[in-house]
Amino acid sequence: MREVAFDDLARLPVVQYYEAAFRKATGVSLKVIPPADACPRRQFGPEDNAFCRLAAVTPAGCAACLETETRAQRSVAKRVVLQQVHCYAGLTVVAVPVLSGGRHLATVVSGQVFRREPTQRDFAMVVKMLGDGVNEDWEKKARKAYFETPVVTADRFQAVIQLLNVFAQYLADLGGRQAIACSEVEPEAVASAKQFVQSHAEEPIKLERVVQHVNVSRFYFCKLFKKATGMTLTEYVSRVRVEKAKALLVDPSLRVSEVVYAAGFGSIPRFNSVFKRYVGVPPTEYRAGLRSPVAL
Repeated sequence: MREVAFDDLARLPVVQYYEAAFRKATGVSLKVIPPADACPRRQFGPEDNAFCRLAAVTPAGCAACLETETRAQRSVAKRVVLQQVHCYAGLTVVAVPVLSGGRHLATVVSGQVFRREPTQRDFAMVVKMLGDGVNEDWEKKARKAYFETPVVTADRFQAVIQLLNVFAQYLADLGGRQAIACSEVEPEAVASAKQFVQSHAEEPIKLERVVQHVNVSRFYFCKLFKKATGMTLTEYVSRVRVEKAKALLVDPSLRVSEVVYAAGFGSIPRFNSVFKRYVGVPPTEYRAGLRSPVAL
């Protein structure tokens, strides 16, 4: 199985399920989008913000919405950490990167919400900014939608961010597990090598040992494994060990130094380096994120 792609995640039933459940639990929409979305405007479907839909039909509103969403996507892609972005209308969106194997695989984006109660003055300023394309009927509908947009208090916003992070981490872990999983359609030598690595991850694993196990030539195996998985054997071994380390880090009774050797890494510096390369954060930060709320 080659590296997991965005389309692989998007097809998973859990994505649609979580999007619906998130909306019901928080009143806020959620969407999983590609890391570089080429669409002119991100859509949340039936749960799209009513005011944003109305604003987007005006030239100024369409341009401003696109600018906000583009800024959020670029900021996440550049910094690869959670981003809060505020738009011209006073709305806030949260974008969380999904990192798998050191790649920015997808972005989990929240719907638009207010962080404080909007005022009539706020709405008047937004209408003035939108200018062309605004008439009396539009303004009546927009006013209703504007003041019906969810207002999220600090405590609720903290919970929204935590849930977004949890789901992004779940998708990242799922992508990591799928990337190292065996497949029924891959060559027997590749499947056998994967099973061998997974069974001996805590031991030193040399290419010669794996080649001997699968009983093919070194050159043929390297070419075959790379073609089937998109990874070298060394990269695959690292990914397997990282996934094992992630599972071990869930146990708070284990010290990081114990996780290092139980997962098959020879030293703490190497463990820290490889873990951050594939997960995006150091192991201590990953462990803290499993239990601690995200700071605003």
